[in-house]
Amino acid sequence: MTVNMTKGQAISLQKDDGGALTAVRMGLGWQAAPRRGLFGTRTREVDLDASAVLFADKQPLDVVFFRHLVSDDGSVRHTGDNLVGGVGQGGDDEAILVDLQRVPVHIDQIVFTVNSFTGQTFQEVQNAFCRLVDETNGQELARYTLDGGGQYTAQIMAKVHRAGAGWQMTAIGTPANGRTFQDLMPTILPHL
Repeated sequence: MTVNMTKGQAISLQKDDGGALTAVRMGLGWQAAPRRGLFGTRTREVDLDASAVLFADKQPLDVVFFRHLVSDDGSVRHTGDNLVGGVGQGGDDEAILVDLQRVPVHIDQIVFTVNSFTGQTFQEVQNAFCRLVDETNGQELARYTLDGGGQYTAQIMAKVHRAGAGWQMTAIGTPANGRTFQDLMPTILPHL
């Protein structure tokens, strides 16, 4: 059963039977919003990019994004860049896979971001979401709808972080501005 998350809400990444999840996928989906113009309605392609920043004790140690598809330790993998969105018609346009069992013990948080590399704002985006899926069986665990309509070009989506012996996901949903994950670091740091 999917949990529809709200900003700031956290969920445990334990299975219903009490076992721990071993691999998850953070999916990102979006569509270009139709714009009314002088000659009718049209859409312009929007290139959003998903990134995952791996932290140890509030220090960024690695990042996975369209130019670095696999973390140095191999535990986090980006499935590839989608330049237009909406291809999945409600499915994932970009995805980042996390093998929770392989994440090194010193990595305590993985923060997921989305940014418009081309600088388009979220006013040009509709039906944007991030979702967490149990990669072993394809079951959607949580979904967070990304608020659209703002003058910002990025959003800090969510984080997966250690909680005792297991993991938790927290929806962040903080708007930001920047073309790359590096531009977003000042906005990410308060959420660690």
